[in-house]
Amino acid sequence: MEQSYAAVLISAGLCALVVAIMVGASRLLGTRTPNRAKQSVFEAGNRSVGEVKTHRFPVKFYLTAILFIVFDVEVVFMYPWAIVFRQLGWFGLAEMAAFVVVLGVGLAYVWKVGALEWD
Repeated sequence: MEQSYAAVLISAGLCALVVAIMVGASRLLGTRTPNRAKQSVFEAGNRSVGEVKTHRFPVKFYLTAILFIVFDVEVVFMYPWAIVFRQLGWFGLAEMAAFVVVLGVGLAYVWKVGALEWD
């Protein structure tokens, strides 16, 4: 049991080492030229003006973010299906086809409504 955790700990240690090397190299080799544009507050593609509480983001920003998350999560369901595809046979193929059709109908509706248009 300890050997199975050893591989995870070694991997985590190597990841931490790579991160430390990259951050250190960036600090040593990177140029630092602060100016007014770099120091200004900037959030999600919209400049913040005044209090953040009074600044409203367009609804399309949130709608696009939610749509991305929904379709991204739905695609994640395809990975386990792909692993057991041969075992499921035609039934599994038909179920995934129905799943993709439902996603396609949802995408067509969102496209028709104009939710993917960015002004």
